[in-house]
Amino acid sequence: MTPKLSPSYHIIILVGLMQVMTFVVAGEPQVPCYFIFGDSLVDSGNNNGLTTEAKANYSPYGIDFPQGISGRFTNGRTVADIIGQLLGFPNFIPPYATASDQQISTGVNYGSGSAGIREETGSQLGDRISLDRQLLNHERIIARLSTLQNNKTFTDEYLKKCIYLTNIGSNDYINNYLMPSFYPTSNTYTVEQYATVLVQQYSQRLKTIYNLGARKFVVFGLGQIGCTPHEITRFGTNGEPCVQWINDAVKLFNDELKRLVEELNSDYLDARFIFINLTSISAPQGDVPLPNTPCCNQLREDGQCVPGSKPCLFRALTVFYDGFHPTEIANTIIGTRSYVSVSPTDTYPYDISHLARF
Repeated sequence: MTPKLSPSYHIIILVGLMQVMTFVVAGEPQVPCYFIFGDSLVDSGNNNGLTTEAKANYSPYGIDFPQGISGRFTNGRTVADIIGQLLGFPNFIPPYATASDQQISTGVNYGSGSAGIREETGSQLGDRISLDRQLLNHERIIARLSTLQNNKTFTDEYLKKCIYLTNIGSNDYINNYLMPSFYPTSNTYTVEQYATVLVQQYSQRLKTIYNLGARKFVVFGLGQIGCTPHEITRFGTNGEPCVQWINDAVKLFNDELKRLVEELNSDYLDARFIFINLTSISAPQGDVPLPNTPCCNQLREDGQCVPGSKPCLFRALTVFYDGFHPTEIANTIIGTRSYVSVSPTDTYPYDISHLARF
């Protein structure tokens, strides 16, 4: 029987893992460039200029980020930032909205808060850059790169060496399937059907990225949405630590996504796809769940921090910064275990450090 661990033990784990926050990779980056697709978990400022409620370019977001408020939906660095540092990039990958010609050779971040795999996802909050629109932006960046490098053959070979990270799908549940007053999907599909449809749509987008030259893919599964403070408050847990039926729905998606990664590796022998298992990485070491009280004690109705509100003092001891988004320390744990897996179930078939070497 697995021993029960006290909450203080989990805090010790978090504090111990803070050491990696000062980790610096010496030498040249392990890959020439790094492209990021996704939602608010990786958005680094693309939503700042959009007409949307889904933006984080205000206090208290960015309180621990080196450049201050940037549009990141956390107190400090995102998981994509952490992985970029572990890959050896000396600077953060720029958001598409502001990326200059001098910056794009090391990669671009296309992530957009409230974006989803489905085009309509997140529309109740306003504008967002859906995955399809992110792919169009990537095509534009490739065209700019090709012009700058003035050698299409060189550009094609260059792009094959880069890492392409995708972290998207959470909003297709949070800001779509779980909002029947705005979207018809929960009346159209069972949870099993929805997971299948979503992964089928995702598959086509990943193949598009492949056709645009990508060969090294990092595909993030979804975290346990039913354990987020906002969904717990909204739906209740019936005495359980989390909203179990939501986590069960997410597991269906993750299981199908992992199978897709297996299929893509089989179908595209010149490419490498890896699956990041957020459920494994975020699982507590025992029977006691990690604390899910948000660091921002004042939240808007949509789960974001109230502008100008005061966050908690000990941010390195909390998992969630607002109703949905992890703190920098949680992102650090996720990023480091994605880069070098601690458990065999963290990544499949191997971790990012191995992918970078192919």
